[in-house]
Amino acid sequence: MATRVLITENEPHIVESLTFILQRAGYQVSAALDGEAAVRSLRRDPPDIMLLDIMLPKLNGFEILKLIKTDPALNSLPVLVLSAKGQAHDRQLAMDIGADAFVTKPFSNRDIIEQVGRLVSA
Repeated sequence: MATRVLITENEPHIVESLTFILQRAGYQVSAALDGEAAVRSLRRDPPDIMLLDIMLPKLNGFEILKLIKTDPALNSLPVLVLSAKGQAHDRQLAMDIGADAFVTKPFSNRDIIEQVGRLVSA
């Protein structure tokens, strides 16, 4: 069975790009366009890994990450934070909350595939 990836990103063109490269690499992909939709999806059918943007409507990525890492049913979920907010403070905050990796936008397709592969095989 294919590894299931949940992309939480509010920019449709980024969702489309990530979906394309991940499906081409053999992953099963779903997407949530805002924080509340992501939480509903996580609770209904947790993925094997999550790609999480920081700047999201309704709930931001930091809030979602805190929710994941404090929920016993979700806290082992690998989370790759993907954000245009690449300042050291944002990166450190994401890692302190429990992100497993942090990639700054714009990203390279190869970097995304390598990070996802590393996290799902860890």
